[in-house]
Amino acid sequence: MAVFAYRVARPDGSTLDGQVEGEDETLVRTKLESQGLLVFKLHRRGIGSAAMSGKSWSWGRLPLGEFLVFNQELLALVKSGLPILRVWDLLIERAGHAGFQQALRDVREDIRGGSSASDALAKHPSYFPELYIATVKAGEQSGNLPEVLQRYITYLKLMIGLRQKVIKALSYPMFLILIGLAVIGFLLTYVMPTFVSVYGESAKTLPWATQSLLDLVKNAESRLLPMAMLVIGLVLGVRAYYATPAGHLAIDRLILKFPLFGPIAIKHNTVQLTRTLGTILASGTPLVDALQNARGAVSNRWISQGMVGAVNEIREGVTLAAALDRPKVLPRLAIAMLSVGEETGSLDAMLRDVAEFYEADLDTRLTQVTTWIEPALLLVMGVLVGGIVIVMYLPVFQMAGTVG
Repeated sequence: MAVFAYRVARPDGSTLDGQVEGEDETLVRTKLESQGLLVFKLHRRGIGSAAMSGKSWSWGRLPLGEFLVFNQELLALVKSGLPILRVWDLLIERAGHAGFQQALRDVREDIRGGSSASDALAKHPSYFPELYIATVKAGEQSGNLPEVLQRYITYLKLMIGLRQKVIKALSYPMFLILIGLAVIGFLLTYVMPTFVSVYGESAKTLPWATQSLLDLVKNAESRLLPMAMLVIGLVLGVRAYYATPAGHLAIDRLILKFPLFGPIAIKHNTVQLTRTLGTILASGTPLVDALQNARGAVSNRWISQGMVGAVNEIREGVTLAAALDRPKVLPRLAIAMLSVGEETGSLDAMLRDVAEFYEADLDTRLTQVTTWIEPALLLVMGVLVGGIVIVMYLPVFQMAGTVG
C-alpha cells in the first residue's frame, strides 16, 4: 500500500503535515475530508516533493484554473468561520505561484492595517481583475460574501468551459496545418534533392513540372534566411502594433469582419458580456457600475469600446437594450431579449438566458466549423503531398516509357 504525504487544516484553523497509507490519492483525500480536514496538498511519497516544499518558480499571470482553485479554497475557509487573517495565512501557504503568493502576503498586510479585502485586492490588478474586486466589494457591503463568492465561482467555471470549447475547436485544425507543412517541407528539402541526385545525367532532361518544382526549392533555399527574417519581422511588427491601443482596437475590429470567424467572435463576446453582467447584477451592483465592470471581461477591444457610450447613455436614463443597440456590436436577437427582460423586470435572469442561448449556439457553430475544416484541410494537404510525390516520380515514368 502506498504512502501519501499531506498538509491539511483543522477546523480550528491550525495546519498539520503528516503521512498516511492508502490505495490511491482519491481514497486518501476522501478519508481526510471525512475527518473534517481541509486538504491543501496531497501526493504519493517520493513524487512531487518540490510541490510540498512550498516553493515555486512560476511567474507572470495566474492561470485561470488556479484562480478558480484559489476561490474555492477561499470560499471553504470563509464558510468555516476562521478569523480573516488566519484565512489569508492558509491561502498564502497553499499558493504555489510565487508572484501570486507575494500578492497574497501584501493583501494580508493591508487587511492587517485596516483596509478592506476589496481595497487590498485592487492594488494587484495583474492577479485580481476588476470584476472580481467588484464581486468581493459587493459581498462585503451586503454581508453575504460566501454567496457572492459561490456565484463568482460558478461564473468562472462557465467561462473556463467556454474558453476550452474555443481552444478545442481550433487546436486540431492547427495541428493538421503544422503536420502538413512539416511533411511538405521534408519532401521538398530532403526527398526531392535525393531523387534528383539518383537520376544522375538524366537530370538535365527532367520533365518541366519536376524541373519547375526543383527550381522553386532551390530559389527558396537561397532566400530562406531573408524570408525567415521577413516573416519574423512581420510577426513582431504585428504584435507590437497589437500591443498599442490603436492597433488592438483596429485588429479586434478587423476580426469581427472575417466571413467565417467574425460571427463566432461576436457570439463569444456576447456570452462574455451577458454572463458577466448578469453575475454582477445578481450581486446587487447598480446597472451603471455593473456594465462598467462587465466591459473589462469582454476580450474584444472594439466591442468593449462600444460599451463606453452605452454606460453614459444609461446614466442619462436610456434603457440597457437601447444603449447596447446603438453601437451595433451585439446580435439583434440578444438586444430584443434584453429589452423583454427590462420590460418584465427580470433583467438578470434574461441575461443568463441570453448567455446560455449563445453558448449553445456557439457550441453548435464551432462543431460545424471543425466538421467542415478538418476534411478540407486533409484534402488540401493530401493534394499537395500527392502532387509533390507524383512530380518527383515523373522522371521515373518518363524513363519507363522510353525503355518500353
